[in-house]
Amino acid sequence: MYAKLYSATVYGIDGIIVEVEVDIHNGLPAFDVVGLPDSAVRESRERVRSAIKNSGGRFPLQRITTNLAPADLKKEGSGFDLAIALGVMGASGQVPLEHARDLLLLGELALDGTLRPLTGVLPMVIAGRERGIRRVMLPRQNASEARLVEGMEVISVGSLREAVQVLRGEIRPEAPEPEPGEEEEHTTDDFADVQGQSHVKRALEVAAAGMHNLLMIGPPGSGKTMLARRIPSILPEMTDRESLEVTKIFSIAGLFGGRGKLITRRPFRSPHHTISQAGLIGGGNIPKPGEVSLAHRGVLFLDEMPEFSKSALEVLRQPLEDREVTISRARAVFTYPAEFMLVGSMNPCPCS
Repeated sequence: MYAKLYSATVYGIDGIIVEVEVDIHNGLPAFDVVGLPDSAVRESRERVRSAIKNSGGRFPLQRITTNLAPADLKKEGSGFDLAIALGVMGASGQVPLEHARDLLLLGELALDGTLRPLTGVLPMVIAGRERGIRRVMLPRQNASEARLVEGMEVISVGSLREAVQVLRGEIRPEAPEPEPGEEEEHTTDDFADVQGQSHVKRALEVAAAGMHNLLMIGPPGSGKTMLARRIPSILPEMTDRESLEVTKIFSIAGLFGGRGKLITRRPFRSPHHTISQAGLIGGGNIPKPGEVSLAHRGVLFLDEMPEFSKSALEVLRQPLEDREVTISRARAVFTYPAEFMLVGSMNPCPCS
């Protein structure tokens, strides 16, 4: 028996649709996952096996082959669990998949069959809409983020058992109305609160008007950090396109927080001076956006700039020139946007 479902993964800041193909045939019992899976995807075999059994299903004692296409793209993360589990149950005749042809499946399974939330849901759902998919089934905790994408029907479920009941038609999930997003708290760091220091305020206004980089030099206690934190309050409001870019980056980094609206306030990032190169520009075994990308369309503040390592400051050269960061790996090249206003502060040299 053969079944094909749709899931997705994140590549850079964009989503990529992945076809999950499951084939079950006679032979020695085995469960193979092919298509360049990473260790988290390979481990999904045990999660899927336990989740199916603990959800009242029957795990077939046959040879199971699961292919994640396109096969030349490295598959990372645990978001394929739900699609693989439903594919196994569909190929073994336990679940009808007629209504899953235009359904995007996202979610990590626990051993008892409950669904755990994911990061990067927003770009994956956008990719599904661009592919012509009009419905998405995912964990309840990610539902508010998925509803940000217009034209997508969001089916939120809490477990594999509930997902099976939806596909069987035993329950009809109510399409919840989009929850009114909580108003973003207005920042208390308002530029209008600064009294005096007219020459510094004028310099900040000129820099903010053109998104120019800025270095403040002054003795401790002169208000450098206080002024820097208030720069976002005088920057122009973000456009819808800019808000979507920033929200996608924060979603991939796991910092979106499940709010039901796009991020509209310009980000302000202030990393500690002990930050590594990978933490600053992004990277890691599974590449993630760094501070320069999290500050995209906002402000990156380096307090006590001379305390940062030389190598950390040197890696800022490419993002400042190209307004993006390119991270190369053996099988892929990831590009993250990094258009930010760099603000530094330092104490005057003791010799002066």
